[in-house]
This record gives sequence, C-alpha cells and structure tokens, in this order.
Amino acid sequence: MIGFLVAGLIIGALARLFKSGQQDLGLLATLGLGVVGSLIGGTIAWLLGTGSIWELNVLGFVLSVIAAVLLVGTAEAVAGKNRPSLR
Repeated sequence: MIGFLVAGLIIGALARLFKSGQQDLGLLATLGLGVVGSLIGGTIAWLLGTGSIWELNVLGFVLSVIAAVLLVGTAEAVAGKNRPSLR
C-alpha cells in the first residue's frame, strides 16, 4: 500500500512536470491525482493484456502519467472556473 502511494506521488509529480504552466495544487492533490491516474493507466494497460493492474510495468506507468496529466488539466479547468476574475 505504501508503494502504491509513493508511485502515485511520483506519477502525480511527473504529470505536473509535463503539464505546462503553474498549477495551484498541493501535495495531497498531487498525490490524489497521481493515484487516480495510476488506477486509470493500470486499468487500461490491464485491458490491453500487459499484466495485472497492481503490478508495475512500462506501459502501465506511461499510461498512468498520461492519465494524470489529463487529470491535472481537468483540475486546473475546474479550479479556474471557481476563481473570481481579477478584471
């Protein structure tokens, strides 16, 4: 379980690194998006027949980072709509 959380944090951090611009996400948000991204990526890799969702493989890792990048973009869009405009 701890390994899963560490992998989620690494995936979330990589997603924030690959996503351009500044994100207003804290450590817990990064962890959460990384864990959800790893579940999505692992599920897609499992559906493609590369192994179990719970084991680390290259395709699952890459798909997890891609899913987390999309989740970070979605989180930015949702957070941006909730902020008041400064104009």
